This record gives sequence, structure tokens and C-alpha cells, in this order.
Amino acid sequence: MHFPAAKAAEPPSPPEAVARREPGLGRQANLVVAVLAVLALAVLFWPRRDDRFDTAGLVDASGQAATLEPLLTPVTLVHFWATWCAPCMDEIPALRRLQDDMEKNDDFRVVMIAVSDSTDKVQAFLGSGAGSVLYDPDWKVANSYGTDKLPETYLVVNGHVVEKFVGQTDWDAPALRQKLAARLSGGDRTGPTGS
Repeated sequence: MHFPAAKAAEPPSPPEAVARREPGLGRQANLVVAVLAVLALAVLFWPRRDDRFDTAGLVDASGQAATLEPLLTPVTLVHFWATWCAPCMDEIPALRRLQDDMEKNDDFRVVMIAVSDSTDKVQAFLGSGAGSVLYDPDWKVANSYGTDKLPETYLVVNGHVVEKFVGQTDWDAPALRQKLAARLSGGDRTGPTGS
């Protein structure tokens, strides 16, 4: 009886040849796809902060809904403060001096927003100037711009935030007043400042 000769086994393929024959993507490619998927989800769901001050959630002294946008001038300081905040109380006189000094310039305004504060306390502290104050009763607007401590002031130029002042600021400082004057003169009304 004659049996056909057994076919000789082929030698194993070199490792690089095996790697080329694996179906699907390699381990590194799978990792890259996973990282890209995570980044895509982060882009979709990451909180966005608009640099425009047009957020609702403010109220006026009578408790009526108010928005900030109609109060913005070409150059506006939006100041978050409270009567319960000691540095805020120390800063307000200098801010009011700035406001008084710029009073004749229609292109400049200071908008004061009392955060988590009462109208009675604001009225007692500011007197006749309290009528123009807006209120952010639950930090909604302040938090939407990243404010989590007071005082904090935003320089808004043509509706866009261009600079943020964190903490008590010396509004009497000549360099700061020159910076504001440059914004008002039109020489620097676009984009963020260098500081």
C-alpha cells in the first residue's frame, strides 16, 4: 500500500510578516483612535466661555430682569463686587473717582454688579449712585465669566472682554488710567492688552 507523501510543514513566518497579516488595526492605532474619540467628546462637552457680556440673569434694584448689553459703551468696566467683601469696599472709592473723572466721555462707563448682595446694603453704602447698580443674586453671571471671588473687573471693549482685573485694583494708578485712555482714544480698541 502506498500512501501519499506528507506535505512538509512550512517554516514559521518571520515576526514582521505575521504582524503584517494581522487583521484590523494594530494596538497603537487602536490607542490613537481612542485618544481622538476622547478629545472629540471633550470638544463637544467642554464648557465654553463666551467673551461677550450678553448673559441674562441680572436684576435691577427693583428686582426686575436686566441685561448688561444695553449698558455697554465702546469701553466699559464691568465690576463684580459686594458690600460683604472688605477689599471691594476699599476699592469702590477709587473706582468712583475714575467714574467721575471720565463722566464727560460718552464712550466710557463703569457698570457695577453687586453679587449675592441686598439692595438695602448697596443703597446704604453707595447712596444716590446705587440706582444704576445691577445685581447677580446667585453668582450666575459672575461664575459664567470665571469669577469666583470678589472684587473682579472686566474691561469690555466693543462688547468683548479684553482684560480681567482680579482682586482689588488701584483705579487711581496713572499707568492704568493711561491704558484706559488709549482704549478710549481708539488707538487700542481691539484685542486683549499685553498685561
